[in-house]
Amino acid sequence: MILRHEPESDRPVDVFRHYLGDLVYGANDGLVTTFTVVSGVTGARLAPSILVILGLVNLLADGFSMGASNFLAIRSSSGAEGVDRGFREPLMHGIATFLSFVLIGTIPLLAYLIPGATTHPFLVSSGLTAGALFGVGALRSLVVRDPWMKCGLEMLGVGSVAAAVAYGVGRALAPLIP
Repeated sequence: MILRHEPESDRPVDVFRHYLGDLVYGANDGLVTTFTVVSGVTGARLAPSILVILGLVNLLADGFSMGASNFLAIRSSSGAEGVDRGFREPLMHGIATFLSFVLIGTIPLLAYLIPGATTHPFLVSSGLTAGALFGVGALRSLVVRDPWMKCGLEMLGVGSVAAAVAYGVGRALAPLIP
């Protein structure tokens, strides 16, 4: 028996609703992991070029890993349920996760990718990332049914703590760099 879990229709709102969980999941992780790279490299006082390289490596490699993991998770859960969801459905969910991770996860790097855009790229990156974390967190309320303000603040808090940890580790390890 093949059970299809497809959008209700081809209308953009139905497609968006169908993939919303994957989009929020990818966006949250893309923002947090990329901004922790930015924070750690800034804490270690490494060159902006290193920050861009590590940030782009994170976006593509971790984004692929997230998409592939979502693909495998859907295949595994459907197998455990005894349901054949085929190849296309898990693939589309994996692609949605990957694209969301990469597109939204680019936000922390924007201040570094535009040459001469700002003399304080870390502050600009922090502000852009904080706004995006709150916004994506607020979108979680469509999935988890909690108030949007609570979801937004929760995601902003989690991302901020992760960034503070990364900055602190970078700062602590900076003396190890020749």
